[in-house]
Amino acid sequence: MIKIKIDEKNKKIARITVSGHANFAELGEDIVCASVSSIVITTVNALIKLDENSVEYLEKDGLVDLKILNNNKPTEILVLNMIELLKELENQYPKNIKIK
Repeated sequence: MIKIKIDEKNKKIARITVSGHANFAELGEDIVCASVSSIVITTVNALIKLDENSVEYLEKDGLVDLKILNNNKPTEILVLNMIELLKELENQYPKNIKIK
């Protein structure tokens, strides 16, 4: 199961940790893992393109740890959009993805 942990500080999103594997299908054919990866990495790339100092992240097999360093309006919009997309996936695949 993919677990997504969202941490807030002062009512703003401060950190998002995505870990695990969906186990929906064989490795390399898992549409849930691919969807989560696409959503998260596309958002991280957009955040960096807008302001390379807005986030800090670590990416390795089965883990993305995203720290929000500058919670300006564009950053907030992109991060909230990412969370909404992940929630839609969670609704469609509740056995494979869980958001806390």
